Amino acid sequence: MLSNEIRAQVLTDALPYMQKYHGKVVVIKYGGNAMTDENLKHSVIGDIVLLRLAGVKVVLVHGGGPEIEEMLNKINHKSSFVDGLRYTDAQTADIVQMVLAGKVNKSLVAMVNQKGGKAIGLSGSDGLLIEAEIKSEKYGFVGEILNINADYVSTLLDDGYIPIISTVTTDKNGQILNINADTAAARIAAALKATSMLLLTNTRGVLKDKNNEGSLIPEITLEEIPELIKSGVVSAGMLPKVSCCEEAIRRGVPQALIIDGRVPHSIIIEMYTNSGIGTLFKDA
Repeated sequence: MLSNEIRAQVLTDALPYMQKYHGKVVVIKYGGNAMTDENLKHSVIGDIVLLRLAGVKVVLVHGGGPEIEEMLNKINHKSSFVDGLRYTDAQTADIVQMVLAGKVNKSLVAMVNQKGGKAIGLSGSDGLLIEAEIKSEKYGFVGEILNINADYVSTLLDDGYIPIISTVTTDKNGQILNINADTAAARIAAALKATSMLLLTNTRGVLKDKNNEGSLIPEITLEEIPELIKSGVVSAGMLPKVSCCEEAIRRGVPQALIIDGRVPHSIIIEMYTNSGIGTLFKDA
C-alpha cells in the first residue's frame, strides 16, 4: 500500500499538468475493449468525471462497433468493411442509429451521472451538430462531414456538463448516416478549439511491427505520416485513426494521441504524468 507521503507526492507531481489542462477543452474518442469490458468502462468514465471535477472541459465522442456487430448478428445481417469503414446499407443504418444514439449513448450518460458527473447525451442530428452527406456509394450510407455546429456544445461545457456524442446523423433528406467516430472526434475537436484529442484503441498506439507491442512509435510529426502509410506501418483499421489525428492537427488542434484503452486509467496516465502513454501526433 502506498504511504501518505507517496500519495501526496503523486498529487504534487500532477499539479503542472492539472494547471495545463484546467479550463481547456479535451475531446476523447471512446471505443474498443474499453467500452465492452465493464472494469475498463468504469475506469474510463471515472477518469472523465475526475477530469471534469479538476476543471477540464471534457467531450466524449463514442462509437460502438462491438454492440452494432452484436445486434447485426442477432438479426442475421452480414456486415463488411471497406477501407476500414463499415459498409452501411439501409438496415445497418437503422441498427447503427438504434444502438449508438440509444443503447450505448444513454448507458454512458447514466454511468457518468452515477459517478457524480453531469452528462448530456447527443447525436450528430441534435441541433445539426454534424452536417453530412453520403461519402461514396461504395460505403453505402456512410457520411462525409460537411460542417460541425458546436456552439451549443461550448455552452454545455461552460455550464459544467460532459457532452457525450454518438456519431450518427441524418442528411438534408432525413437519411440516416453512419459517421466514423474517429473522424467525427477530429472535426469536433477542431470546432471546439480543443487543446488535445485522445483516441482510445485496442493497441498501445502506432507500432513499427503490428505483431510486436514493444515497437511503439512514441511521437509522429505530420511530415512522417505519408512514409508510414507507404511502408505499410499504418494500414487497415489504424489508417482512419492516423488520418483523423492528422486532420485534427491540420485544423488547429495542438496535439492528438492514440492511447491504449485496455490500460486502466490510461487517460489520467497520459494527461497527468510525465511518462505519457501511446503515440503523440504533432505538427513538427
